[in-house]
Amino acid sequence: MAKKDYKSLSIREFTKAAKVYEGDRAGIYRMCRKDYPDVLAELEKEPFNDLLDCGCGTAPMLTLLHEKYPEKHYTGIDLTPKMIEVAQSKHMEGVDLVVGDCENLPFADDSYDVVICCQSFHHYPNVQDFFNSVYRVLRPGGRLILRDMTMDSAAVRWFCNHIEMPLINLLGHGDVRVYGRDDVNLLCKKAGLRMELFEKRGFCRLHCVARKG
Repeated sequence: MAKKDYKSLSIREFTKAAKVYEGDRAGIYRMCRKDYPDVLAELEKEPFNDLLDCGCGTAPMLTLLHEKYPEKHYTGIDLTPKMIEVAQSKHMEGVDLVVGDCENLPFADDSYDVVICCQSFHHYPNVQDFFNSVYRVLRPGGRLILRDMTMDSAAVRWFCNHIEMPLINLLGHGDVRVYGRDDVNLLCKKAGLRMELFEKRGFCRLHCVARKG
């Protein structure tokens, strides 16, 4: 499948999901809520002022952060206009919400102390571009906090990437690939980021922290 087709599938999928994304009928998207406590705990380890949420969806994580740290400045970006439309309806002061592509972040160099990305980068067909773009917008010493799917077994990841993902695509989902520790470390290294932490937490969840030197 062409790389642009993955993005079209993702926009179509999440346009449908936008209205129910944070509700009781969110279905498989409810699993994303399990990421929020770990991201919040990671953020509490170091001070920050400017945070970017890549693949922010309807901004549930930004909503929690805005309630806890209302004095901070937040930016959310998502490829799906409907997701951003729903997020904007919350009218959160100090939160900028942008329709855009996380593989080509439309922000100035050295703009953010932290970039977070939860359950989003497995949708990116040009994933190295995402890591390169994160490096560019992070300030020196800034962190990328990454949450997504993973499996320890290379054989299981192969099955997911070569058998399961194409079937999921046929059902209208824009999933591209599941990554392991070595994959993420290489992506970070090529971008100039130093991976400081990579753990498998819970069921098929990766928790990664990388830093701009």
